[in-house]
Amino acid sequence: MRKRLTAAAVAACIGFFAVGAPATASADAPYWQCVTFARMFSGINLFGDAWTWWGQAADKFRTGRAPETGSVLVFRPEGRMSRGHVAVVSDVLTDRVIRVTHANWGGSRGRVEENVTVVDVSGSNDWSSVKVWYSPLHDLGTTVYPTYGFIYKAPTDQARPYEGHQMASLDGAGAQN
Repeated sequence: MRKRLTAAAVAACIGFFAVGAPATASADAPYWQCVTFARMFSGINLFGDAWTWWGQAADKFRTGRAPETGSVLVFRPEGRMSRGHVAVVSDVLTDRVIRVTHANWGGSRGRVEENVTVVDVSGSNDWSSVKVWYSPLHDLGTTVYPTYGFIYKAPTDQARPYEGHQMASLDGAGAQN
């Protein structure tokens, strides 16, 4: 059953992106919350307000301060963002620049934005403070957002089982070891 639901969620996301988000929202367009979208797009099965994801992930998923493609960046609640925000890392460009795909952000209420640039502006290069691309300015926004860090898809008991291990190699004769 879970595989069918996952397959349906992936199909829905692929179908949504194939059509593309409309430039202006219409009455029949889906209204995405960031948590619903992040859960479906990342496969990280957490619920509740975005800011609660960090605490919920502690015993279920790996967490950390370095971005990985497919991980979820969790924003702390602050100001108008009283429930926090979650965004899925779609690409890691450098150690301080990533792209995220997220929903219900700023001027794109209820819509999905793909490959939005996010920059680590923290003094310690630990992703605790970020700036997010703001389309109306065609530049990074002026607001600095505090974050908790990244939640990685691998459960804590299966975190990187092959890290540091070579899976296969070819010797000089072309045979696999």
